[in-house]
Amino acid sequence: MPAALAPARLRTRCRVFALALLAGLAGTLVLAAAASAGFVEPKSGGSPNADNIATLYKIILAVATVVFVGVEGVLLYSLIRFRARKDAVPAQIRGNTRLEVGWTLGAAVILVVLAVVTFSMLAGIRNPPNSDADGYPTQRVVNVQNASAYQPRPPNGRALNIEVNGQRYAWRYTYPDADDNNLNNTYSYETMVVPTKTTVTLAIVAQDVAHSWWIPELGGKFDAVPGHTNFTWFKIPEPGVYRGQCAELCGRNHADMIAKVVAVEPAQFKQWLANKKREIEAANKAAEVRRKQEAEETEQGESPVNNDTPPTQGEG
Repeated sequence: MPAALAPARLRTRCRVFALALLAGLAGTLVLAAAASAGFVEPKSGGSPNADNIATLYKIILAVATVVFVGVEGVLLYSLIRFRARKDAVPAQIRGNTRLEVGWTLGAAVILVVLAVVTFSMLAGIRNPPNSDADGYPTQRVVNVQNASAYQPRPPNGRALNIEVNGQRYAWRYTYPDADDNNLNNTYSYETMVVPTKTTVTLAIVAQDVAHSWWIPELGGKFDAVPGHTNFTWFKIPEPGVYRGQCAELCGRNHADMIAKVVAVEPAQFKQWLANKKREIEAANKAAEVRRKQEAEETEQGESPVNNDTPPTQGEG
């Protein structure tokens, strides 16, 4: 009796194991969806290059799905239709030359079609368009000598070129101005404010360790590597907020290194840029005054401490 029940118990255990494996895979996919840019396809909708990437992804995914369903369908049909019979002797046959040549040529044709589609769309992903006529006025992008990275340029060469500097654990954005002195440029941390209808090019660098700039709805991710400059671009047609993060483990506070791009109308951006510049100038003047006060106190033999600091225990 136990020998007769052994196959049934084995089948039951296999079913339980299969159900547990499927439940685990489903749970992994559900949890991974919250941490990924998109469950099935990459996010888009913020910039033309991101839209082109998503479109190309959908085309390749559709072709891959058709191939997968076709191959697996034939495999399952063969397993069921031609499954082994007890004591059956399989027929001794040679391969089907026509079938082998057919699926080899079919695979080659699929690869050629995908290559043609990819290279035809690559220009729209790599090359930024000009800003709209009612966009923010921009300057010509200064050529960066870089042997291993492609620097995108609009046809007219004009764009708002922002330097993205990865630092543990924050992103610093430096905006261009009319002079060649980068030390007096307007900058911001964490939140990048940009004008709509304007081509924005990014020069991505790192100050300490390797980071990765990633705003899913504005295109792919780009590494920020010390001593190297990477480039990307986007053009946002309407006001909106786009969130991202550092996509490369850069240290203990990597999770805190978030990023946000806020797109506003060109007139509003111009006002924000002027206000930000005034804030930085006011903070610099206040810091300069404080440094002079500390220097005078040091010359007089006093310790440059904050007089508003409450006394510690034992002081009265």
